[in-house]
Amino acid sequence: MGGCFSKPKPVELKIEVVLPEKERGKEELLAGGKGSPRAYQGNGTARHFHADERLPAPHPYPSAQDCVEAAVCHVKDLENGQMREVELGWGKVLLVKDNGEFHALGHKCPHYGAPLVKGVLSRGRVRCPWHGACFNISTGDLEDFPGLDSLHKFQVKIEKEKVYVRASKQALQLQRRTKVMAKCISPSAGHSSSTNVLIVGAGAAGLVCAETLRQEGFSDRIVLCTLDRHLPYDRPKLSKSLDAQPEQLALRPKEFFRAYGIEVLTEAQVVTVDVRNKKVVFKDGFKLEYSKLLLAPGSSPKTLSCKGKEVENVFTIRTPEDANRVVRLARGRNAVVVGAGFLGMEVAAYLTEKAHSVSVVELEETPFRRFLGERVGRALMKMFENNRVKFYMQTEVSELRAQEGKLKEVVLKSSKVVRADVCVVGIGAVPATGFLRQSSINLDSRGFIPVNKMMQTNVPGVFAAGDAVTFPLAWRNNRKVNIPHWQMAHAQGRVAAQNMLAQEAEISTVPYLWTAMFGKSLRYAGYGEGFDDVIIQGDLEELKFVAFYTKLFVLHSKTGDMSWLTGKGS
Repeated sequence: MGGCFSKPKPVELKIEVVLPEKERGKEELLAGGKGSPRAYQGNGTARHFHADERLPAPHPYPSAQDCVEAAVCHVKDLENGQMREVELGWGKVLLVKDNGEFHALGHKCPHYGAPLVKGVLSRGRVRCPWHGACFNISTGDLEDFPGLDSLHKFQVKIEKEKVYVRASKQALQLQRRTKVMAKCISPSAGHSSSTNVLIVGAGAAGLVCAETLRQEGFSDRIVLCTLDRHLPYDRPKLSKSLDAQPEQLALRPKEFFRAYGIEVLTEAQVVTVDVRNKKVVFKDGFKLEYSKLLLAPGSSPKTLSCKGKEVENVFTIRTPEDANRVVRLARGRNAVVVGAGFLGMEVAAYLTEKAHSVSVVELEETPFRRFLGERVGRALMKMFENNRVKFYMQTEVSELRAQEGKLKEVVLKSSKVVRADVCVVGIGAVPATGFLRQSSINLDSRGFIPVNKMMQTNVPGVFAAGDAVTFPLAWRNNRKVNIPHWQMAHAQGRVAAQNMLAQEAEISTVPYLWTAMFGKSLRYAGYGEGFDDVIIQGDLEELKFVAFYTKLFVLHSKTGDMSWLTGKGS
């Protein structure tokens, strides 16, 4: 083999399950404008951006009467590395002391409103305690995802050993700041069939790419196209809050897209990509030329292939309409969830307070087994059983039976028959890249788009990001991996935009995901696919624990390089 086995070493991966803080139960959905089935216009030919053509940012201190200033503490009240919430009358401020300097920022994470004082301060940045968003304490800028907006930064001065903070009343109430962006200055007349940047897919990767381009001063035409009927929305929320309405899920209101000249083509399906002529063809025959292309089509849910698969009231959760209809059909009735991964278990948890009964069907022995391991999976399974969820493990659906065309029973291969008025299928997804098979853009054997660290495909000027890509993960020896996390899609969208502008950025963020079920919050950091062992710290039965996932290394005696033990030898 040219090497020897070393002792197991921990992978940079951590899972933590904790009882959420009181505020966590008060998370509010992001509000925004309703989606529109039409595109938002304004565009054209390439032109250079001028600084004075940006939309003006509101002045943080427009006048003395619009501001509030107060002494908030003594200089010795905070030690280096400490944070404190202070009250200014019109709202709270996060006061931070770092390297002897005081900084004042918005106190809530703009993503879901988490109290940042409960987060982590490190290396000049504060990290959100709920979902890991990271903000620069010197500027308030968002530096790691999820989320789109930054924090307000307020004035601080020291007088007579007291710390004074001066802030805009409006900023104190808003608790979020959208970065200054360029406007589109290219005329649209006569140029509707061409664009400078075309983004296929309007999820997190696509939206962040468009916003980053504008933040970096790009003022030419950007077209964002999506199969959805809505403007970009918070898709992970669908399985966690099935009652949420489209306008509550919107990531940005329609006025935002108009203001910054980002055109959105809804219900627009790309069927062909001609990279030689830099042109895409839509299902309705419309053709659009581009200079730069981002492919962020996401994934398509797998469906059941059993007998009766065509019956009514069987869903995959892909749209707000899907989620809303599931809740309506499940109220006081029998719900079956097929698949015990994150989507399936989130749906099952949400429906327990709505449905008469909730059953979960899974091929594995325990929920989350491949992702979290058997011990953690069993602990979470017990929590669900304590909340009256019935599990049917190590079996599959063999038939869906209907009465008058609507679902009535789910028949399992174990011969069990489960009553069901509605069924949600969450058995995984495949990359939505079928439209690329006739192009010269490389796809791997599973249909994913391989990219490099700059999110570039094999075709110059064509980038890809999000759930449909594999990319080299630096701390896994640049192994190509697919990580379909919401946070990762944000980061990849930003890197793609930066490299469209020749900034030579590379993807380096640590993967992170989260979920919440029955009042417990699970946070997962890193990449642990194919782990060899799980080290548990804390009380697993009480679900107050941290799990570390470890992997064996192979040390090559000739090169000194470390690689992951795959079982195939080397």
